Amino acid sequence: MRLYLVRHGKAEQGGGEWERPLTARGIRDVGRIAACLEKAGCRVARVVHSGRTRARQTAELLSAAVNPQGRVEEMRIGLQPDDATDVLAKAAAGWDDDVMVVGHQPFMGRMAAHLLCGDSGVPLVTVKTGSVICCERTGGGWALCWMIVPSIVV
Repeated sequence: MRLYLVRHGKAEQGGGEWERPLTARGIRDVGRIAACLEKAGCRVARVVHSGRTRARQTAELLSAAVNPQGRVEEMRIGLQPDDATDVLAKAAAGWDDDVMVVGHQPFMGRMAAHLLCGDSGVPLVTVKTGSVICCERTGGGWALCWMIVPSIVV
């Protein structure tokens, strides 16, 4: 089972924290990442997002490329910037199919550390906007497969 941790694309500044949409650059960046993932054959059973506009828009763009069923789901608890990582970790432990999760910093960096090091407080990675971290569940935990950022995708 693979878990794809995604930080939403670049978002507009100002306005309500829940309503901020992606910028034109954010849409472009996520579109490039989506095309790269589709070309690489990445497929997931579900795409889950935090419920905030920028995360939902990112999830919809990615879902069109990696989720043939088009399942985009909202998960307001467990994906917010300051949420504890145990909610998502427990949910992912019960998933059998590959899932893509779209959320925010600092949560995504802490979630990667939780999965890969067992400690969400380890400063393992900074997740830039539009980035994807692919983790794979192994017999004893999780392993990093790869990470991709928009600046390296043409």
